Amino acid sequence: MGVYNQHNKKELEAAVRSILNQTITGWELIICDDGSEGEAAENLKRYEKRDGRIRVIRHDTNRGLAATLNTCISQAKGKYIARMDADDISMPDRLERQYQFLEAHPEYAFVGCNAELIDDSGIWGMRKMPEKPEKKDFLPFSPFIHPSVMVRREVYLKTGGYYVSKETWRCEDYELFMRLYAQGYRGINMQEILFCYRENKESYERRKFRYRLDEAKIRHRNFKYLGMRGPAVWLYTIRPVAAGLLPVPVLMYLKRRQVKKEVLRETYDEAGELQTE
Repeated sequence: MGVYNQHNKKELEAAVRSILNQTITGWELIICDDGSEGEAAENLKRYEKRDGRIRVIRHDTNRGLAATLNTCISQAKGKYIARMDADDISMPDRLERQYQFLEAHPEYAFVGCNAELIDDSGIWGMRKMPEKPEKKDFLPFSPFIHPSVMVRREVYLKTGGYYVSKETWRCEDYELFMRLYAQGYRGINMQEILFCYRENKESYERRKFRYRLDEAKIRHRNFKYLGMRGPAVWLYTIRPVAAGLLPVPVLMYLKRRQVKKEVLRETYDEAGELQTE
C-alpha cells in the first residue's frame, strides 16, 4: 500500500481494517509512506504497533506511486503480492479467493476482480471488468482495476516492476499491464465483487491535463509493443487528451452514466438467463 498525505483517517482506517478482517491470516501488510507531511505521517506510525503483520516504511521525499510500489515489492516476502490503496476496501475473502485462484491456475500471472464503486455517500455503482482481457481490451482503458489485483511476485521481479518516470505518474498500472501482455503474460478478472473502489470528484480532479498528455505518450509506445496499429488505434491514443479538455463535472456525469448503463445491461443479461433456465 502506497500512501501520500492521506489526511482522511476514516478512509485509511477502513482500508487497513479490511485487510485485518481477511479470512486468510498469513499475510503481511507493507505500507510505504511516500513523504507524507505532518499529521498524515503520524497517522501511519500507529498501525505498526497495532499488528505485527503490518510494516510501515518511509520515503523522505515524494517519489510517486510507481517508485513507492517498487519499494514495497522489494520488501515483500510472500509468493503473491496484492495491491491495495489507502482509501479502498477489500472484501473479507478477497485475498483468500485470489490466492486460491493463482494456486490453481499457474497459466495466469495476475488476477483482478469486479468492484463496487463508492464515494462519501456509500455505494453508487458497480464496475464489471472483462473476464479474460485480450490485447485489444487495452485500447479504451485498462481492463484491470489496479488496487484489486494480486500478482505473482516472480513476475514483478522478472519484469522490473513498475516503470518510474514522469510519464507514468498517474498511469503506472496501465503501462505495467500492457508491458506484461507484450511479454506474453496474461491476467484474468474473477467475475465476483471482491473489492470496493473509491471513485469521487477528487479522483477526477487528480487527473490533470498534463497527466493526460503523459498517458497519450504511454499509449502510443505500448500500443506498438502490443502490435496494435491503424486509424482506430490512433484515435484511442489521443483519447485521454480529449477527455482532459472536459470540465470535471461533465466527465463525472459521462462516467457515471456509462456505469449505470453497464449495471442495467448486466441486470437484463441476468434476467434473460433466469428466463431461459
